[in-house]
Amino acid sequence: MNAETIIFAIAGLAAVVTAILMITRKNPVISAIYLILNFFTVAVIYLLLKAQFIAIIQILVYMGAIMVLFLFVIMLLNLREESKHTEEFSYKKITSLLLSILLFALLGLTVYFGFTTKEMNESAEKIGTAEHLGKLLFTTYSFQVLAAGMLLLAAVVGAVMLAKKKFE
Repeated sequence: MNAETIIFAIAGLAAVVTAILMITRKNPVISAIYLILNFFTVAVIYLLLKAQFIAIIQILVYMGAIMVLFLFVIMLLNLREESKHTEEFSYKKITSLLLSILLFALLGLTVYFGFTTKEMNESAEKIGTAEHLGKLLFTTYSFQVLAAGMLLLAAVVGAVMLAKKKFE
């Protein structure tokens, strides 16, 4: 095991732990902080996979812009402490437990087969560069990029309209 494998294992474990902590916290601000930590660990994994551009975008866009938007929505909603619900037996909980076990089994298989292959494709370093991704985004996937931009614009306009109605 080399240093890259050890860092990958630590970052992967940290990503899983922060994701679990994010969805189990009751305070939405604390959940948002764990989400920021999760974005950082995923950026480290992208760096180890030689996808430098995606790692930087992960930090700039997701940790910067998206998390500011999440915190803005959390503060705008002004969530109060909800009353405690009693724990009841339900089929939803059993189903979610079984699906979680299935997910962890699939993750285990992915990690197992991921570490058995030792060689990386020669074009892997070229794929993660900004030049290659820019060419793909603005030639092959230009319609999808424009559609995503329009959806984000509609979401921002909708959020502003909702906030405006709330304060009037």
